[in-house]
Amino acid sequence: MNKKTIFLQVLVFILFIFLWKFVIFIFKFPEFILPSPESVFIEWYLLLKSGSLLNHTLTTLYEILAGFGIGILLGLIPGYFVAKSKQVEQTLSPYLVALQTAPKIALAPLIVIWFGFGLLSKIVIVALIVFFPILVNTIVGIKSVDKNLLDLMKISKATKLQIFRLIELPSSLPVLFAAFKTGITLAVIGAVVGEFVGANSGLGYLTIYAAGLMDTPQVFVAILQLTVLGIILYLIIDFLENIIIPWYKNKGEKDVVRS
Repeated sequence: MNKKTIFLQVLVFILFIFLWKFVIFIFKFPEFILPSPESVFIEWYLLLKSGSLLNHTLTTLYEILAGFGIGILLGLIPGYFVAKSKQVEQTLSPYLVALQTAPKIALAPLIVIWFGFGLLSKIVIVALIVFFPILVNTIVGIKSVDKNLLDLMKISKATKLQIFRLIELPSSLPVLFAAFKTGITLAVIGAVVGEFVGANSGLGYLTIYAAGLMDTPQVFVAILQLTVLGIILYLIIDFLENIIIPWYKNKGEKDVVRS
């Protein structure tokens, strides 16, 4: 990221704060409707200082990471075998689509009843939400592998493990990282949905608790903390993508320059 991009991002943030202040000044919104930026910052500082915000953040972060990891495994392993067998794909596709179309928000109360009000129910919800994007992109990634390379490996009498390690995995990584980026943002939503339904800790719980007290600054703090958490997790995956498949990033930059 160059200096110009950083400058523009900071400028947009400053303009957003000014717009926020301007809206409050023009429409004379009371604090419980739309708090000022300084009120939100003070509330954020007090919650951080008390340790409450950190505890809620860590709870939500654990739910996100655990559910995201399980969702990746649930998507990658079946996705690979579905991509390798047309018969398996045709057999399982209706059930996989049905699983995805079932609204997770509607299922959340049922999952809480089954798995309790603890962390497990939130992790299950996150995993279910993350599962389908990972599954679909795994299938797309494996199917998009160059057939000529596969034929060459078969002629060379390469084992299935060698074909996977040397051809299929590297070729599908760009598509998989796109799925990981989508999945991590959905994981944040899944954790919050689970905490809305039933929890005694987490940023989603803090949002509901503060809203019940009409403590709007605290609601804003919880929402902003969730936003920042999601951005950081997304940037971490983007950073890992740059390290693991730098050739793909470089290829994209060269294509932009040529165009």
